[in-house]
Amino acid sequence: MKTLSNIFSAAAAVVVLSLSSCVGDLNVTPIDPNLNTADKALVTEDDFVAFLAQIYTGFSTSGSYGPNGACNISGVDGGFSQYVRGLYHLQELTTDVSVCGWSDGTLADLHGLSWTSTDVFVYSFYTRIFYQISMCNEFIRQIQNTSVEVSDKAEFIAEAKAIRAYCWLHAIDLFGNVPFADETASVGATLPDQITRAELFDYIEKECNALLDGDDLAEAVGNYRYERANKDFVRMVLAKLYINAEVFIGEAKYNECAKVLKDIKGYSLHGNYQELFLADNNETSQDEIIFAFEVDGKLTQSYGTTNYIIFASTGGKMDAAAVGISSGWGGLRVTPEFYDLFPSGDKRALFYTGSGADDDQQKDIVALSDFKYGYASMKFKNVTSKGDPGQEKGFVDTDFPVFRYADALLMLAECGLKGCSEVTKTQGTGYINQVRSRAGIGNLDDSSFTEQELIDERGRELYQECWRRQDLVRFGRFTSNKYIWQWKGGVHDGRAVAEYRNLFPIPESDRIANSKLAQNEGY
Repeated sequence: MKTLSNIFSAAAAVVVLSLSSCVGDLNVTPIDPNLNTADKALVTEDDFVAFLAQIYTGFSTSGSYGPNGACNISGVDGGFSQYVRGLYHLQELTTDVSVCGWSDGTLADLHGLSWTSTDVFVYSFYTRIFYQISMCNEFIRQIQNTSVEVSDKAEFIAEAKAIRAYCWLHAIDLFGNVPFADETASVGATLPDQITRAELFDYIEKECNALLDGDDLAEAVGNYRYERANKDFVRMVLAKLYINAEVFIGEAKYNECAKVLKDIKGYSLHGNYQELFLADNNETSQDEIIFAFEVDGKLTQSYGTTNYIIFASTGGKMDAAAVGISSGWGGLRVTPEFYDLFPSGDKRALFYTGSGADDDQQKDIVALSDFKYGYASMKFKNVTSKGDPGQEKGFVDTDFPVFRYADALLMLAECGLKGCSEVTKTQGTGYINQVRSRAGIGNLDDSSFTEQELIDERGRELYQECWRRQDLVRFGRFTSNKYIWQWKGGVHDGRAVAEYRNLFPIPESDRIANSKLAQNEGY
C-alpha cells in the first residue's frame, strides 16, 4: 500500500499462514505454493504490520503477486473474484445502474434477477467476504497471543475488528443468515454454526459500539488519511446497519442512525463532484471521502476495484485516452430509466451518450450483448484533476470511495423523512439540499421532499459506489413493480420478480460442505 511503505509485497509471505476458512470446505485457504506457519512468519513487529497491510490490500487486489498471481481464492477467476468487483456484481449489476454486455458465465442472470444457489458470481463474492473475515480473525488471534513486542498492538487489533465489521455488514445485507466465527473459534476444529440475521445485527452493533467507546481506534482528526480504518469508518458501518435495520431485523433504528451520523465531523462536500473519482482523488478529496480503498496502477494491480469500473465502462466509439486508459473492455452501461433520473444541468450526469449516429451509443438497450445499446458512465476516470493520465494506461490510480460525507448527509435526510426525533423533516430537507446544491439542481421544500425524491437522489449521487441494490431493497423497489427498468426480470421492458430475491442464496457448495447451514427462503 502507498502509505504503509512498500510492504504489501512482503505481506505475501504472511498471507500464507495456515488460515482455515470460517465457512468450512470452501477452498478459500491461501494457495501460494510457499506455505508457511505463524511461528515462522510472524517473528517481528514488521511482520505484523505486513499482515495488517495484506488485510487492507485484500480489498484492492485478488492476490499477492499482481493481477493474476497467487489469487487468494482458488477455483474462481482472479479477476472477477476481486472484492470490489464482486461487490459491484451484486450491488450494481443487479439494478438499474448497470448492465454488462459480456457472455461470461451467469452475468446475464445477475441483471435478470434470476441467479441460482450455484451461481459462480454469488459464490465468488460470498467466499471473498469470508476470506477477509478469516484474515481478520487470524490476525487478531495471532497478535493477541504473540510474544513479539508490537508497539501499536491495541490499535492494530481495533483496525482489524473495524474491517471485519465492514465485511460482516456485506454478509448480513446480501446473505442474511450466515456461518459465523470470530478470533475465539478453534481453527479447523468444527464446522461453524449458522448465525441468524438478528444475532449478526446484535454482534456488529456491539463490536462497533465497543470500538467507538474505546480509545484504541484513532479519531479522524488533522491529516489522518482515509485509507486506514478509524472511528468515522466505524460510525459509517454502524449507520449503514441502523439505516437498514427494518430490512435486517424488522425494527426501525433511525434515531440511533442519526445519533451516530451526528458524531461524524470535520468533513464537507468537495466542490467538484467528478474530482472525487479521478486518479488523484487521494490528494484532492480528503475533505469529503471518509474512507477509500487505495488503488495504484503500479503497486496494487488488479482486474477489479476501479480498474474494472473504468475499463469495463469504456468501449465503442469512446475516446479511451480521454478516460486515461489504453483501451476499453466494452461492458458496462446504464439503463435508460437510470439515465432519466438526472434532471437537466445535473453535474453528476457523467455519461457518454454518443453522437446520435446509428453506429454510436443508443439509449435503448435493445440487446445486452452489444455495447452500443445503453449510455456509458464516465464517472470514474484514470486522469487527474489537471487532466493528466495516471501512472499506467493498463491499470488505474483512482481510489475507490467506500464512505463519503455526501452519503452521511443523505442518511441524515432519510432519518428526518422517516419521522426521527433526532432530525426533523425540515432539517432533513436541508441535508438533501446540500447535496443537490453541489450538483447544481434546485432545492426541495418540505412538501416536495418525498421518499421518491430521496431514493432518486441517492441513485444520482452514489451510483457505481456499490449501494444501489441495498437502497432499492430498503425502499421496496428492488424486486417489486414499484420500479421497473429494462431487463429487470430478464425481459426487455422489465418486470417484477419474487420477493425472496431481496437476499442472495447461501452457495450450494458451502451447504454441501457444512450441513449446519440452512438455505435462504425461495432457493
